[in-house]
Amino acid sequence: MNAKVSIARLSIVSNTLLILMKLGVGLISGSVSIMSEAIHSSMDLIAAVIAFFSVRVSDNPPDSRHPYGHGKIENISGVIESLLIFLAAIWIIIEAVKKLVGEKIELDSIALGSLVMLISAIANIFVSRKLYKVARSTNSIALEADALHLKTDVYTSLGVSIGLGLIAITGINWLDPVIAILVALFIIKEAYHLLRKAFTPLIDTAWNNDEIIELEKRLTGLDVSYHDLRTRVAGNYRFIDIHIQIPENETVGSAHRYCDKIENELRSVYENLTVTIHVEPS
Repeated sequence: MNAKVSIARLSIVSNTLLILMKLGVGLISGSVSIMSEAIHSSMDLIAAVIAFFSVRVSDNPPDSRHPYGHGKIENISGVIESLLIFLAAIWIIIEAVKKLVGEKIELDSIALGSLVMLISAIANIFVSRKLYKVARSTNSIALEADALHLKTDVYTSLGVSIGLGLIAITGINWLDPVIAILVALFIIKEAYHLLRKAFTPLIDTAWNNDEIIELEKRLTGLDVSYHDLRTRVAGNYRFIDIHIQIPENETVGSAHRYCDKIENELRSVYENLTVTIHVEPS
């Protein structure tokens, strides 16, 4: 089992345990902020399941129907995950507003609820760091999206834990739904950034400017005379299309060896890279 699948499975197990813990304490305490965190973790679980299957599919080799591979399934996964976060945040806000304008807010077991939120934050710090590490080493947008889910969970769990502590000190129970709304607004902000990052490559965007500058420096270092350089990204796969110029008296064999040298040099730097070279006489 590769690292991407293993860490995605860990995320599923972690989220399942946290949901059960938060849901139980939320029902006992009657806290809408804890229940909002249980819903948040439920979205995290769905996202983790989607990420798990997407990383398995994205690593499948190209085939006759998908000659450029399956990398974009990870971007689709990221889009779905971000939309799920939006839905969770809207639900949290609706329930919190009902609490504010509705019945009297009664809370029990506040200390237990605060402890559970703290445990949740610590667990998600551990798992999200592992997810980010694997996501960056494999250029996996699906795992990065999953890590972002857990990162937001860390902040929101800490916020709820602190809020419950304030309620215990002040006795102001309406702070609970207010904290839930603040949690939801933070979730919406993070979901928006994730949606942009996941959706943009679906329309074949180029590498970012820093990566293109680095690529151009490498081509210059290889003494390549080129033009019409184009790049694109599909999940954790990268593509380069380039026109290069060689002396017109070069043989086909020498031109082929020259192109192979360029491709091999670039592939030694960029993983999952496909290079298409068009040769022109200088």
